Amino acid sequence: MALLELYTEYNRVWIPDAEHVWKSAEIMRDFHFGDNVLELLLEDGTEHYYPVDPSKPQLPPLRNPDILVGENDLTALSYLHEPAVLHNLRVRFVESRIIYTYCGIILVAVNPYKQLPIYGDAIIHAYSGQNMGDMDPHIFAVAEEAYKQMARNHKNQSIIVSGESGAGKTVSARYAMRYFAVVSKSGSKTRVEDKVLASNPVTEAIGNAKTTRNDNSSRFGKYTEISFDRKYRIIGANMRTYLLEKSRVVFQADNERNYHIFYQMCSCAHLPEFKNLRLLSADKFRYTCMGGDITIEGIDDKKDMDETRQTFSLLGLKEDFQSDVFKVLAAILHLGNVEIRNSGDDKSSPSDPHLAVFCELLGVNAEGLVRWLCHRRIVLVAETVVKPMPKKRAVNARDALAKQIYAHLFDCIINRINTALKVPGKQHAFIGVLDIYGFETFDINSFEQFCINYANEKLQQQFNLHVFKLEQEEYMKEDIPWTLIDFYDNQPVIDLIEAKMGILDLLDEECLFPQGTDQSWLQKLYNYLDANPLFEKPRLSNEAFVIQHFADKVEYQCKGFLEKNRDALYEELVDIMRASKFPFLASFFQEEEQSTVTSKGVKVRPARPGVKPANKQLRTSVGDKFRSSLSLLMETLNATTPHYVRCIKPNDEKLPFEYDSSRVVQQLRACGVLETIRISAQSYPSRWTYIEFYSRYSILMLYQEADLNDKKQTCKIVLQRLIQDPNQYKFGRTKIFFRAGQVAYLEKLRLDRLRGACIIIQKHVRGWSQRRKYLRMREAAIILQQYIRGKRTVRKTVTAATLKQAWAAVVIQRHFRGYRMRQIYQVVRLASITIQAFTRGWIARKRYKKMMEEQKALVLQKYARAWLARRRFQTMRRLVLNVQLSYRVQKLRKKIEEQNKENRGLVERLTSLANTHSQTVDRLQGVEAQLEKSTNQKASLEAREKKVKEDATLVVDESILGRIAENNIEIQRQDHEKEVETLKGEIKRLKEERVSLHRKIEEGGQVNSDLQEQVIQLTKHVKVIPELRRDLNNLQNQRNNMDRKMKQQSEQARAKMTEITRQLLGGVVEEEVLLGLTPDDSEKIYEVEDLLAAFEGLQKATRILESHQREQKETYETQLEGLKLKVDHLQNENSKLQNLFQEKSNVNENIRQEVSRLSSENSVIPELKLQVSEVQRQKRELEAHVEEQKRELAEKAEDYISSARRKKVTTFAFSFQDFEEQLDQRDRLIKRLQNQIKSLETSQKAKQTSSPAIPKDYLGMLEYKREDEPRLIQNIILDLRPKGVVVNMIPGLPAYILFMCVRHADYLNDEVKLKSLMNAIISAVKKVIMSHHKDFDLLSFWLSNTYQLLNCLKQYSGEEEFMKQNTPRQKKNCLQNFDLSEHRQILSDLAIHIYHQFITVMEKSLTPAIVPGMLEHESLQGISSMKPTGFRKRSNSIYEDSDTHTISSIIQQLSVFHFTMTQHGMEQGLIKQAVKQMFFLVGATTLNNIMLRKDMCSCRKGMQIRCNISYLEEWLKEKDLQSSNAIDTLRPLSQAAWLLQVNKSTDEDAKEITEKCTELNSVQIVKILNSYTPIDDFEKRVTSSFVRKVQSLLQDREGSTQLMLDTDYRFQVTFPFSPSSQALELIQVPNSLHLGFLTRI
Repeated sequence: MALLELYTEYNRVWIPDAEHVWKSAEIMRDFHFGDNVLELLLEDGTEHYYPVDPSKPQLPPLRNPDILVGENDLTALSYLHEPAVLHNLRVRFVESRIIYTYCGIILVAVNPYKQLPIYGDAIIHAYSGQNMGDMDPHIFAVAEEAYKQMARNHKNQSIIVSGESGAGKTVSARYAMRYFAVVSKSGSKTRVEDKVLASNPVTEAIGNAKTTRNDNSSRFGKYTEISFDRKYRIIGANMRTYLLEKSRVVFQADNERNYHIFYQMCSCAHLPEFKNLRLLSADKFRYTCMGGDITIEGIDDKKDMDETRQTFSLLGLKEDFQSDVFKVLAAILHLGNVEIRNSGDDKSSPSDPHLAVFCELLGVNAEGLVRWLCHRRIVLVAETVVKPMPKKRAVNARDALAKQIYAHLFDCIINRINTALKVPGKQHAFIGVLDIYGFETFDINSFEQFCINYANEKLQQQFNLHVFKLEQEEYMKEDIPWTLIDFYDNQPVIDLIEAKMGILDLLDEECLFPQGTDQSWLQKLYNYLDANPLFEKPRLSNEAFVIQHFADKVEYQCKGFLEKNRDALYEELVDIMRASKFPFLASFFQEEEQSTVTSKGVKVRPARPGVKPANKQLRTSVGDKFRSSLSLLMETLNATTPHYVRCIKPNDEKLPFEYDSSRVVQQLRACGVLETIRISAQSYPSRWTYIEFYSRYSILMLYQEADLNDKKQTCKIVLQRLIQDPNQYKFGRTKIFFRAGQVAYLEKLRLDRLRGACIIIQKHVRGWSQRRKYLRMREAAIILQQYIRGKRTVRKTVTAATLKQAWAAVVIQRHFRGYRMRQIYQVVRLASITIQAFTRGWIARKRYKKMMEEQKALVLQKYARAWLARRRFQTMRRLVLNVQLSYRVQKLRKKIEEQNKENRGLVERLTSLANTHSQTVDRLQGVEAQLEKSTNQKASLEAREKKVKEDATLVVDESILGRIAENNIEIQRQDHEKEVETLKGEIKRLKEERVSLHRKIEEGGQVNSDLQEQVIQLTKHVKVIPELRRDLNNLQNQRNNMDRKMKQQSEQARAKMTEITRQLLGGVVEEEVLLGLTPDDSEKIYEVEDLLAAFEGLQKATRILESHQREQKETYETQLEGLKLKVDHLQNENSKLQNLFQEKSNVNENIRQEVSRLSSENSVIPELKLQVSEVQRQKRELEAHVEEQKRELAEKAEDYISSARRKKVTTFAFSFQDFEEQLDQRDRLIKRLQNQIKSLETSQKAKQTSSPAIPKDYLGMLEYKREDEPRLIQNIILDLRPKGVVVNMIPGLPAYILFMCVRHADYLNDEVKLKSLMNAIISAVKKVIMSHHKDFDLLSFWLSNTYQLLNCLKQYSGEEEFMKQNTPRQKKNCLQNFDLSEHRQILSDLAIHIYHQFITVMEKSLTPAIVPGMLEHESLQGISSMKPTGFRKRSNSIYEDSDTHTISSIIQQLSVFHFTMTQHGMEQGLIKQAVKQMFFLVGATTLNNIMLRKDMCSCRKGMQIRCNISYLEEWLKEKDLQSSNAIDTLRPLSQAAWLLQVNKSTDEDAKEITEKCTELNSVQIVKILNSYTPIDDFEKRVTSSFVRKVQSLLQDREGSTQLMLDTDYRFQVTFPFSPSSQALELIQVPNSLHLGFLTRI
C-alpha cells in the first residue's frame, strides 16, 4: 500500500511547532492526490489547514498508533522519523519514568537528575546472562552484551559513551565498569575490580569540574581498557586520557569552578596534615574564585576529599605520594595569587608573598623564577639578549607555568593509577569504556570545542560505517537482496579538518612563525578553504569561521587558537623547574632532549612516526598530538566490536523528569540517533518474526488460511492478500521485512477488524437486550390486559342478588371451614397429648431404668470394691502374718540360745552361792567356838573376882589393887559384851542372808525347771530347722551343679556355634573372624544379646520348636509337681511354727527384747520365705506360659518365629525377676543360657535330620572387618548410582546398611572402629557431593539417605524424646555404648549443605523455563499480546516453536523433581520445603522480569500470569502439597497480575490498589503502573496523576524499598525428626551392591 493512501480520516500526523518542535493533529478529511491542502484538527480543538504542493505533495509525517508508542526500541516504530522518536522518548521518560531506550544498536540514556533504584546488585544479577532484547533497555544490558560477545566471539569490545556536558556520560561509564566488576569477580586477593572502581573518584577529582551545564563535567576524554583473563575475570585495567582542558586551571567562566581537587583541599585547610601548605579559603585564591561560586549545592567538598584520599590509599598510592600531590596543587594555587605589576614601559615585576610560598613548596630558586617570569631570552646569531616582558605576557607566562605543572601532575597520577591497576597475568581480552565529550556548540566556541567536534566527526564516521555494516549483515543473513542505502558520509568534513592544507595543517604552519597571529591564520583559511562548501565565512564577523558539521553548523572564534595550539612554555622556566630541589616536581621536566616539554593527555604511541624537529621551535603542536592520539583511538575502536551509549540532557535547569523537546532534538541530531533512524527507514525498518506476525494478525486471516502446521506459509498467503504491492515487504528466512508505514497499515486493518467485530457484538448484544426488554414489556402488557378485561367482565356480569348469594356463600364457607378447623384441631390436640403422654412415660421409664442400673452398678461396685479391699487386706494380712511368723521364729530361736546361755550362768551362780554358804557355815562355827571360849573366860574372871573380894579383907593395900583390877575387868567385860553384841548381829545377818540364799536357790530351781521345760519344747521345734537347712543346702548344691553344667554346656555351645558358623560362612571369612566369634575364655558366659542372636540365627523349623515346647511342657509339669509337694511341706511346717509362736506368746519381756536384739543376725528364715514366694510365683508364671504357648502354636509359622522369641525372653525375664534383685548378672545369664543351649541342640538335631529350612531371625546388625571398611565405603557410597538400583530396593537402603554397620561397631564397644566408620561415611558423602555437584539425581539420593541416616542415629540413640514411637524391638536395638550426638551435628550440617546444593541445581534447571513459561508463552489462546520487538530481538528468534518453554514445561520439570524425590524416599517435610523454594524462585524471577520488561506489563499478560498461577496451584493439589505454603510465595506475583488487570483511573481504584497489594512495596507498585502498556487501542494508559495519587497513598507504607526480589534468598531448612517403621532385622542386602563381605547377625 502506498504511503499516500494512509492519509485518511481519523489518522494523525505531526506538524512543525516553534515551541514543542512538533505537535500532533488529526486528519479531518481523506487526502487525495491533487489536493492543495490537508485539513487537520489540532489537539486544542482548532482547525488547521496544512498547505501541500499538488504536483509534489510533501505531507507531514504520520503519527504511529498508540500501541506502538512507548516501545523499548525506536526501530520497532512503524513510522521512523524525528517526531516519532521525540514523542516516544517523551512518553517513556515523562509518563513511564523510563530513562533508557534502544535505537537500533544505540542505547539512548536520558539523564533523570534523580537517583533511581535500578542499579543495585539484584538488577545486575537479573541482567547477567540475558539476551539484550529480553529485558528493558539498560546500561547493564549493553555491558552484558559486550561481556557476552567477548566470551563468545573471543574479540575485544568497546562501549562508547558520548553526550554533551551534563548528560550523564561519567555516571553511565561508571555503571558499566561496576557491572563488569560484579559479574566477573577476579577471585584474587588483590581485588582489582575494586581498584578499577576506586579509580573513578580520583580521576573525577583531578579531571572534573562544575560548568554551567553540569556540576560534575568531565573536562577530558578517557578510554579505560578493562583486561580479562581466559576465564574472563578482571585482571587489570589501563586508562588513556585525551585533551585535558588545561585552560580551566587558570580561567573559569561565570558560575563555573576549577577542578574539584582544589576546592576539596581548601575545605580541609584546617587539618594538621595541610597546615604546611598554607592554604586559604577557596574564595581567597584567584584560580578558584573566578567563576564566583565556590560551592555546589548538595556537594560536601570535605567529604569528597576524604573519599579521594581513601581511594588513593586503596590504589596503593602511599601517604608520601599524596603529600607530594597536594604540595604541587597548593603551589599552583599560590602561583595564581602571584601579582605581576608594571614597573615601566613594557616592563613587569612580581611582588607577592605567595611567590615565596610557591618557591618553598616546590623547592625552586625564587630569584630565577622572578627574573624569568618577567624577562625573556632572545638568542641571536652573535649574542644573547635578555628582554623584559610586558605585564600581559608575564601573566601569560605565569598561567602557562601553572597549566604545564597541572598537566604533568595529571599525567603522573594517571600513570600511577595505571601502574596500580596492573596485575600479573596475561591479558586474553579487554573491554574498553570510552567516556568522551559529545558534540558541543556554545555561543563562543574556541579551540577546545573545535577539537571535541573533530573527535566526534571521527566517531560519527566510525558509527555510520558500523551501522551500515550491521544492516548489510542482517539482510544477508535473511537472504534478502541488498540494495545500496544512501547514508550521510562525513569524510569531507574530516578532510576539511585534517587533510593537507586543511584547518589543522594551516594552524600548525602558522604556529611556526614567531610573529604569527590568529588573524593571519584566519585569513589563510579564508584564502585556501573558501571554495569548500562545508566552510563558510560569517557575514558579520572577520574573527570567526563556520564549519558544517554532521550535527549542525558551528561558528568558531579564532582568538586563542594559536596560543592554545602552541601551548608554549619558555625554556628558562623549564630549566628552573628541572633544577627544583623537590624531586617529585623535577621528575615532571626530566625528559629526553627529543621530547617536548608540553603536555598531553597520556603518553601514547603515535599513529605514525614523528619527524624530529630541526630546532626547539619545531615542537609538536597540541592539534597534531590530539590528531595522533585520536588516530590511535580509532584504530583501537576499529579493532573491537563497538557498543554505543548516547546520553541525552533533557533540560538545562537540571530538573528531574522534565523534558525540553527542543534541547532533546538538538542532541538527537548531534549524537547520530536520527541518522540511525534515517538509515533504517530507507530500507525495511519494521521486522517481525513469522510467529510474531501470526500471533498478532491471526485475526486478519480467513478460516481457510489458518494453518497451524505451516505458520510461515500462512503468513505469506495472508500478507500477499492484505498488501498488494510486493515491494512493500520482503520474506526472509526467519522474519518479514516491512517498508515504513506498512505495520501501521496492518494495525489499521486489525483495528478495523476488531472495531467491526465489536460493532457486531454490540449489535447482537443490544438486539438481545432490546428483545428481552420488549418481551418483558409485552408479557406485562398481556397480564395487565387480562386483569383489566377480567375486571370489566366481572362488572358486567355481577348483579345485587348474585352479590348477596356470593356473600352468603362466603359466610357459610367461613363457618363451615371454622367448624372443620376446630374438629381437626381437637383431633390433632388429642393425638399430641397422647403422644406426649406416651413419650413422657417412655422417657420417665427410661430414666428410671437408667437410675436403677446406676444404683445396681453402684451396689455391685460397692461389693466388688469391698471384696477387693478385703482381698487386698487378707493378702496383706497373710503377708504380715508370714512376716510375723518368720520374725517370731527368729526371736524364738535366739531366745532359746540366750536361755541356754542364761541357764549356764545360773548354774554357775548357784555353784558360787553354795561355796559361799559353806564358807559362811564355817565362819559361824568359828564364831560359836570363840563365843564359848569367851564365856569360859568370863566365868574364870568371875571366879577370880570372888577370890579377890575374899582376899580384900585380908590386906588393905590389896584393896586398891583390887579396885584397879576391878576397873580393868569391868572395862574388859564391857569390851567382851560389845564384841558379843557384834557377833550376835553378824549371826543374825548371816542367818537372814542364808534365808535369802535359800529363797534364791528355790527361785533359781523354779526358773531352771521352767527353762528346762521351754528347752524341751523348743528342741522339738528346732528339729525342723536342720531339715530346712538341708533343703537350702540342696538348693545351693543344685545351683553349683547348674553352674558347672552351664560351663560345660557353654563350652559345648561354643564348639557347636563355631562349627555351625564355619558351615554357614565357610570360605567367606577368615579364620581370625571365626575365632573372634568364639572366644577362648572358658570362664566367659555369653551375653544375652549374643545368645539371643545365636538362638535367632540357628532356629530352623516350626516343627522342631513345637516338639521343644512339648518337652518343655513336660519338664515344667514335672517341676510343678515337685514344687507343689515342696510348697505343701513348707506350708505344713509354717503352720506348725505359727502354732508354736502362738503358744509361746507369753514369754517375758526381757527374753523378748534379747531375741529382738539378736534377730538381725539370722537370715535363714527370710531366705526360706523368699524361696517359698518365688516358687509360688514361678508356678503361676509357668502355668501362664504353658497356656500362652498353646495358643501361639496355632498361629502361622512366620509370625510364630518372632513371637516365640519375644515369649521366651519374656518368660525368662519374669521367671527370674526376684532372683535379679539378689543374684548378680552372671547368675541371670546362666539361667537364660541353659534354655538357649537347649534350643541350639534342638536346632542342631533338626539340621542333622535334614528338616525343612526355616528363615533366619536376625538382630539388625551387619558385621564387617576393619580392613573391609574402604570396600564398604567405595561400594555403598562412592560407586553407588541411584539409577537402576533404587528402583529394586527400599528407599534409604544405603542409610540403613550404614547404620546397621554402626550398630555392630557399637555392639562390639569398639570406639576406634565406630569413629573411623562415621568419619569415612561423612568424608565419602562430601566427596560424592563435591564430585557430582550438578547431578540432581545423586544429590536427591544422598540428601534422602543422609537425612535417613540422621533419623536412624536419633531414633536409636536411646534418648527419650526420639523413642516415643519406637516399637519394643526398636527400643531394644538402640545404641548401648556410645553417644553419637557430635556426629549427628556434623551429619546435620552436611545435610544442610547437600540441600542448598540440591536447591541450586533445581534452580539452574528450572530458571530457563520460568520467564518463557510464565510470561512469554500464551497459555490463554486468542489473547495474544505480542508486539514488534525491534532491532534487539533480530539476532535470535526466541519464538521458535521447537525451543519454546511453556507453563507445561515448568510443571513437567516440577513433576520430575517431585518424582525423583519421592522415588528416593525423601521425607515429605523436605519435599515441601524444596517445592516451596522452587515456587518462590518462580514467583521472584517472574516478578523481577515484569519489573524490568515494559512489554510484559499489560492487562492480557496479567490474565495469562493468573492462569499460570492457577495451573501451579492445581499441581500442588494433585501432589498433595498444599500444606507446604508454597502458593503463598506467589502472592506478590499474583497481586502484580491483579494490578495489571484492575481499573486504574479513579480514586476508588487507587485506594483499592493500596489495600490489596500488600505484598508489593511502593516502588514496585509505582514501577508497574508506570510500565503499564496497552496492547490495543481499546486500552488506556495510566495517567501520571493517578500514579502520583497512588504514591501519596503509599508514602506511609513501611517495608523494603528494593525494586527487585532477591532470587537467591533461601528459606531456612529444617530436618524434622521422622521415625522409621522399618525393622532393621528384616533388611536384606542386594547382591547388586557387591557387599558380600558383610555378615548379617
